[in-house]
Amino acid sequence: MCVNYAPVQRQMLRNVFGVEPPVGEWRSEAWPDYSAPIIRATESGEREAVLASFSMVPKGKIPPGVRYYPTANARAETIGKLSSFAKHWKAGQLCLIGAT
Repeated sequence: MCVNYAPVQRQMLRNVFGVEPPVGEWRSEAWPDYSAPIIRATESGEREAVLASFSMVPKGKIPPGVRYYPTANARAETIGKLSSFAKHWKAGQLCLIGAT
């Protein structure tokens, strides 16, 4: 599976998804640990765009000597069963990732 994508641009966030783009800049390609816009629900249920990165723990935050455990990909068949994803999947902690 591929772990990079081209995030949508500011105008598409406004026109297609109906949200204001997040403050900040992002690159034209996103890889694990790169910031890119996502769309999530606020506590009141409205949509908002924020910058986020994918991968559960950024490589730069892993202490020396601790094994890197990649979590950039999840498969629909197992996402509800794997300990790295199941809790969040079952709690409905989901977002929309706009990509071109």
